[in-house]
Amino acid sequence: MTGKRLTGEELAEAVERRTGIAFHQKGLLLEALTHASARGAKGSDYQRLEFLGDRVLGLVVAEMLYHAFPDAPEGELSVRLNALVNAETLAEVTDDLGLDELIHIGSDLKALAARKQVNLRSDVMEALIAVIYLQDGLEAARRFIHANWENRSRRPLAARQDPKTALQEWAHQVSGAAPEYVVESREGPDHDPVFTVAVNIKGYGGGRGRGRSKREAEQVAATEILIREGVWQKAEGAS
Repeated sequence: MTGKRLTGEELAEAVERRTGIAFHQKGLLLEALTHASARGAKGSDYQRLEFLGDRVLGLVVAEMLYHAFPDAPEGELSVRLNALVNAETLAEVTDDLGLDELIHIGSDLKALAARKQVNLRSDVMEALIAVIYLQDGLEAARRFIHANWENRSRRPLAARQDPKTALQEWAHQVSGAAPEYVVESREGPDHDPVFTVAVNIKGYGGGRGRGRSKREAEQVAATEILIREGVWQKAEGAS
C-alpha cells in the first residue's frame, strides 16, 4: 500500500500491466484504489464501488458454482460461495495480482492491524470488479472473476462447512455441550467496527477471533479451535 497518490493515467497503466485490462474510466479506477483516509477534502473513495462489486462478485461466483457442481446440494454451494467471497480470499486475489502496493491510504493508516489490512485489500478488489462491470459490462466482469476464482473454487477447502456449524457438531461429540461465544470488545466507528469474540468449550481451551461483524469474529474464533484441535487442517499457505 502506498501513501503516494498516482495520477489516473499512471494508475491505469499500472493496473493494466497486472490485470491485462485496459481502464478508460480512470477516475473510477482511482476511486477504487483509494481508502477514505487518502481521498482528500473533495475526493472520493472506494466505498460505493465496493457495495456494487460485492453484488457482482456474488452473482458471478454463484453462477459459476451452479454450473461447475451440478450435483451439489444448496448447502454445499452456500459453503463454497462463502469461502470464495470472504475477505481472506479477496485479499489473496488482490495480493496475487500485485494490486496491494497500488492502494492509496493515509499515512496514519500505514500501521494498520493485520485484520484491517485484509479487509481493506478485500474492499479494493470488490471496488475493482465494480469498475470493470461499469465500464465494460457484466461479461467482462465475469471473465475477470472466472480467471481469478475458478481454480480457487475447486480447492478442497472451498467446500468446508461453516466453522461455527462444524465447531458445534464437534463440541457436542467431545463434550456434550454447545460452544459459548462472548463478545469481548467492539472498537472503531459505526461504519467500520471491529469485534473481538471469545469462544469456550467445556473441557477444552478457548479460541478468540476478530472481525468486522460479530458473526465474522465468531467464525474466526471457531476456526482457531478447529485447527488447533486437528479437526481442520490449515489452508495451504496459511501461517
